[in-house]
Amino acid sequence: MKITSIIILLALSHFACSSNEQAEIGLDSIPVAPFEKTLIVYLSRTSNTKAVAEMIKAQTGGKLVALELTTPYPADYRTTVEQVAQENASGFLPPLETRIDSIEKYDLIFLGFPTWGMQLPPPIKSFLDQYDLAGKTIAPFNTNAGYGIGTTFDQVKTLAPKSIVLEGFSTQGGMERDWVLFVMKGEKETAVSDQVKRWLNTMNTPW
Repeated sequence: MKITSIIILLALSHFACSSNEQAEIGLDSIPVAPFEKTLIVYLSRTSNTKAVAEMIKAQTGGKLVALELTTPYPADYRTTVEQVAQENASGFLPPLETRIDSIEKYDLIFLGFPTWGMQLPPPIKSFLDQYDLAGKTIAPFNTNAGYGIGTTFDQVKTLAPKSIVLEGFSTQGGMERDWVLFVMKGEKETAVSDQVKRWLNTMNTPW
């Protein structure tokens, strides 16, 4: 899909903000990067966030990258919940197996994740800590078990203070606790795909 490159015009006042300040920016207030400068990074345990990432790729043509850990989380749900709680409490950032070369060439980063304990998953925190995303635009997207985004979008803004963080997209995915795993199929897949398309269409670019 051929996407027209759009020149990014930002007010000088934006650059006057300190590194600890971040303007609230709506999706329609900034043009977005062409596909060759678009990266889609995601973490997915039950493949629901992966499905949304693939929907975004189908619309934007961006490069798709799954975050994998050096030491994967246990398959057992309860054990993983306990481990993640400990990591959040201690601030531990799990090492990533995934390596992204030349991240500086990307202007727009779609960042996808489930809600874990009403927070960002620790591997997403690892990603935001490992890479210099200063000056880049981040568009977060989320799947959750029905409890919403929690503090996830706010944490992205906090952990990427020198990035432009757009309004995010969120949808209900699986409920692993109740053995409801992959749900992005049939009518659900169609509905979420339409929602993703509407979200992308507000970004001021002819996807």
